[in-house]
Amino acid sequence: MKGHRPRKRFGQNFLHDAQVVARIAAAIDPRPGEHLVEIGPGLGALTEILLPQVGEMDVIELDRDLIPRLSRHCGGLGELRIHAADALAFDFSGLADDGRPLRIVGNLPYNISTPLMFHLLAYRNQIRDMHFMLQKEVVERLAATPGSKDYGRLSVIMQYHCRVEALFRVPPGAFNPPPKVESAVVRLTPWAAPPVAVQDLAQFQRVVTQAFSQRRKTLRNTLKGLVDAETMQALGIDPTRRAETLDLAEFAALAEAAESPDSP
Repeated sequence: MKGHRPRKRFGQNFLHDAQVVARIAAAIDPRPGEHLVEIGPGLGALTEILLPQVGEMDVIELDRDLIPRLSRHCGGLGELRIHAADALAFDFSGLADDGRPLRIVGNLPYNISTPLMFHLLAYRNQIRDMHFMLQKEVVERLAATPGSKDYGRLSVIMQYHCRVEALFRVPPGAFNPPPKVESAVVRLTPWAAPPVAVQDLAQFQRVVTQAFSQRRKTLRNTLKGLVDAETMQALGIDPTRRAETLDLAEFAALAEAAESPDSP
């Protein structure tokens, strides 16, 4: 699979370290008959390990120049269905028509990783789990707990939807070209039922987003117009606290009490 120059516009950093590839495959632990979907297979370093273990895979690749190479390199290892598409606009529900839950994997370009994860949340009921290689700082934010500097909107929204497990770090030298940052692998497993009850998901997301919009300000200020200080106190939440100190249950309580944007 030589001869392809990584393209900056696609955020390409190809994984080439065999030990790292094997470790990712072991974390995924694929079994025959499971429905694996790989986002951005690139030169097929992970595909060539996973495909023989499951027998069939769907892969989504934006760079059309890579597709003939990928087909030649991995096509004989099992049934490989290649979708030439942008994963950010891809309808993943079409892959779950046979009723098998999707297991999604990928070495995600850093510039699209967060919007792509939010896009995938729309299909969470059809997804069994997701294993992603991401920038280390993004994994730290995903797994952060209340009170830490990494805890923010991404932490709260993803932890509401998924169990988050930071698995292991990956050094820059495992890629070609080496990125300027460290990477890490994370496992996201959609909850069968969310850990806290939320009646209006859009309102929950609105409250979380607004609460973190100015991290240094107190809830009294950031949630002005959504939840007043008296209501916060009635919920047992001190309005002088900052967003990064709240846990999921407290955000859910604030969302339940928040004014609807349609309210007069």
